[in-house]
Amino acid sequence: MSSMGEINFFLGLQVKQSAEGIFINQSKFVEKLLKTFKMQDCQNIRTPSDVNSKIQPDPKGKSVDQTLYRSMIGSLMYLTASRPDIIYLKGKPNLGLWYPYEGSFELYSYSDSDFGGCALDRKSTTGGCQFLGPQLDSWQCKKQTNVSVSIAEAEYIAASAGCSQCDEPHCELLCCGIHRPEVSHEVSFELQGAAKDS
Repeated sequence: MSSMGEINFFLGLQVKQSAEGIFINQSKFVEKLLKTFKMQDCQNIRTPSDVNSKIQPDPKGKSVDQTLYRSMIGSLMYLTASRPDIIYLKGKPNLGLWYPYEGSFELYSYSDSDFGGCALDRKSTTGGCQFLGPQLDSWQCKKQTNVSVSIAEAEYIAASAGCSQCDEPHCELLCCGIHRPEVSHEVSFELQGAAKDS
């Protein structure tokens, strides 16, 4: 086995290492993605879509090419390996994740939900992210499996999901032989809407 030096490119991820830390992005993949789907000449706009619009099925509408659609969605899902925000691909192709070498081992989890956001089944969507010190460790966005009857219930389900995500980074530290009694856990979620609802 021979050493080929520092890693620069791995499975579509560009890795830039410096004395301060590691930066991971997918700017070449973004460029290829925009070209593949003929979006390289698209216009940049501040808000790509109406945040309050609800997607409804259109049985009389024109059928879409399922292969093309699945290819787009699959590419965007792969892109989330290095950037949680995939909205501004054309305007900010170099967005990525920065992992500094120095930092604390405090674990933070943030979560939120939209109450009954899906117009079809009235299920809420949970979103969350976990930080290990200043580094973003993981993020997720998923429709809840049950229909919440109140904002408070939707928020508590989101908080529970955020708490369960905290176990993985803590286990990763232990598996790497890093046992730090000062590792702290803090879970934050807002219940302003829930307080108004109750």
